[in-house]
Amino acid sequence: MFLVRNQVQQWKNHCRFSVNTMLSGHRFYKHLLSGRKCVSKNTKTSVSCSYSTEQNDTLPSIKQLSDARVIYAVAAALGHNKESHPESSARVPAIVKALEKMELTPKFRGSDILELQNFNLASVDDIASVHAKAYVSGLEKAMDQASEKGLILIEGSGPTYATSTTFHESLVAAGAGLALVDSVVAASKNQLDPPTAFALIRPPGHHAIPKGPMGFCVFGNVAIAARHAQRVHGLKRVFIIDFDVHHGNGTNDAFLDDPDIFFLSTHQDGSYPGTGKFDEIGIGAGEGATLNLPLPGGSGDTAMRTVFDEVIVPCAQRFKPDIILVSAGYDGHVLDPLASLQFTTGTYYMLASNIKQLAKDLCGGRCVFFLEGGYNLDSLSYSVADSFRAFLGEPSLAAEFDDPAILYEEPSTRVKQAIQ
Repeated sequence: MFLVRNQVQQWKNHCRFSVNTMLSGHRFYKHLLSGRKCVSKNTKTSVSCSYSTEQNDTLPSIKQLSDARVIYAVAAALGHNKESHPESSARVPAIVKALEKMELTPKFRGSDILELQNFNLASVDDIASVHAKAYVSGLEKAMDQASEKGLILIEGSGPTYATSTTFHESLVAAGAGLALVDSVVAASKNQLDPPTAFALIRPPGHHAIPKGPMGFCVFGNVAIAARHAQRVHGLKRVFIIDFDVHHGNGTNDAFLDDPDIFFLSTHQDGSYPGTGKFDEIGIGAGEGATLNLPLPGGSGDTAMRTVFDEVIVPCAQRFKPDIILVSAGYDGHVLDPLASLQFTTGTYYMLASNIKQLAKDLCGGRCVFFLEGGYNLDSLSYSVADSFRAFLGEPSLAAEFDDPAILYEEPSTRVKQAIQ
């Protein structure tokens, strides 16, 4: 039954709106964006953001950063929601609730875990470092139509939707990632083992191409953070690991010709959007700085452990990054409805633990995770929580959630061929 793929709901009775048809000359409303901050507030059952125009330093203090072992930010985008859509507003609150339940928040852990509650929205210039300005301005203008219609589709007839809050909440999500990069970099200047960061954000980003939205994604959060790390912090070489079950085609396309950003994606062969073949290795000066590894359906924990040891680690060691960014998609879990890999909660614990160690070995511990996919709320929330435990160096609790009885034999021969 885990091989059955649920079809995304048919999009009916909604206005279909193509960003490609939006006028490119609309003025950017920068006065709406400048100086805004997000104040993230969460409880056991809800997550919300409020905003202010106060101008002050939004980074935690040096002492807070030096004490913390994990730092995270929440941008739940509660207004960006479509009923019955897999990428729903329930996703981030489910994670926050699991963190509370498993006592992985500052309330229970004191200074070991730090929630970044004040951060600036990403600016239009931040977004335009990756995306075409015509797309950014057009999406902003489309918010008027979304207000009138309640919900519009911004990917032609595809599954990426927008509500009246989508543009603003997408800036909040991107801004959370930038703030975490800033915090990790600041901490790394004062300690050898800075906190690992996790952006619990939506809408996700790795499918969003430079010219527009795609596959539930609005702005390329990881790609925007990579450019920020280069431009603001002088971290020239950025290594991006994408372990979402789907190929991160947007991130891939953003850096095709850039030799200083290494993009490595593992994903299910033949899954949406059908890109990410072995021969997609970058172009021009960037040839060799892109590596795509499509894995056969049924690949699981053994496959991913082997991939990490035999592919990810050697690539990172050769590239010598200044920072590692991670597109952390949890839709490869065996319980997830949109694909047919059979990763477990333990797989994600392993990835989190090993990537943290890789960053410590190669780039002063600078590492930021960004939430991408994951549509079974239970497997998503437990897996993210176990990733937090990995960051803390604590034992996995995956055995309390995973059921080995539902797993089937992995296609080891085909996995070996893919790695070779």
